[in-house]
Amino acid sequence: MESKENYPFIYFLMESNTVFVYKITTDNYLNASDLIDYSEWEVYELQHQALFEKFNHEESESIEGWGFYLEHDEICNFVKIINDCIQKHRSVDQRLITQGVHIVSSESAAGSVRVALAPPKHVIGFPDCLSIGPLWKLEEKRGQDFRNDWLFENINDGQEDVYQNKFTNTLREIEDISNHVPIYIWYGNNANEQCGLRFFLYLLRNKSNEIFLINTTEQSKTNSATCQLNSQQLAQLFVDINEKKPLTTEDRLIYQNEWETLSQTNDVLRLWINSEIKEVPEKYFDSLILETIERLHNEQVMKDFIKTGTVIAELLPLMDEFPSVFFLECRIRFLVYSGALALKGIPKSMRHYSVKLRDY
Repeated sequence: MESKENYPFIYFLMESNTVFVYKITTDNYLNASDLIDYSEWEVYELQHQALFEKFNHEESESIEGWGFYLEHDEICNFVKIINDCIQKHRSVDQRLITQGVHIVSSESAAGSVRVALAPPKHVIGFPDCLSIGPLWKLEEKRGQDFRNDWLFENINDGQEDVYQNKFTNTLREIEDISNHVPIYIWYGNNANEQCGLRFFLYLLRNKSNEIFLINTTEQSKTNSATCQLNSQQLAQLFVDINEKKPLTTEDRLIYQNEWETLSQTNDVLRLWINSEIKEVPEKYFDSLILETIERLHNEQVMKDFIKTGTVIAELLPLMDEFPSVFFLECRIRFLVYSGALALKGIPKSMRHYSVKLRDY
């Protein structure tokens, strides 16, 4: 597939001398689902493929009543090309008036921060959980592809079609931050947000912005994730941070080096233990899963299958640090495949199947 830019239009030359024309109507980066809107597309036919170099849709007549089907990889390629063009022409007006950019280690937590802070503000929510899955070379395309393959093969969250676009778009957002605005990174004392903190500071290593760290654990006095604090608590944390100094160059370098160490590993489960990120075995929670299912069986009159979601809901209060529920579901499936648990249903999501111990 060939493409060329005639901003705000992008031309894609497909087989059979067909040109798809997409009109960019937003400064926001797109996901694959955004391309479904036919109103932004027109289709033209070339007399000869060689004419594509000189093609201008304003000098041609579009085809009516068209339709097409694209594979997922083709759609992702379209999205990348369109987002490259958006980034190239993106206006920075909003960034010029904002009081700062806030980076938060989850999309749900970012929503809480948006509600808590008064405008003008710009909040970037990170669409991934870095306490699970490989971090190897995640700052590079090959590492992102490696992690994406692992998530696709192991994590059953229904987001595989949008994850890669969201991840790449978030990196674009961080890259786009203007050099003069202060940056606030929100995090708590848990492996996901501690890994996120180090990853963000590595991505920001070449920026001269003042960077402030907002540790939400200081407010909650627990290892709670940022999204577990209410708007009033988050707003007060932001007021308090204005009395603190930004990170020094030396502190930033320490975090960057810690990320470089993390990005050399292939472990897939991390916990925050004794104020450090610790890699633990993938089967770390397996015994607790089996013990919990056994306890639930003992509470039954007749030993029967238990919904996977019920098992996970019982597990969470027993843990000092909440791992991803999708990782716990992944380990339950592993225990099914390894013969420790019996299965009833189809394991396409935790709502669709139940488990019980093989011995019952």
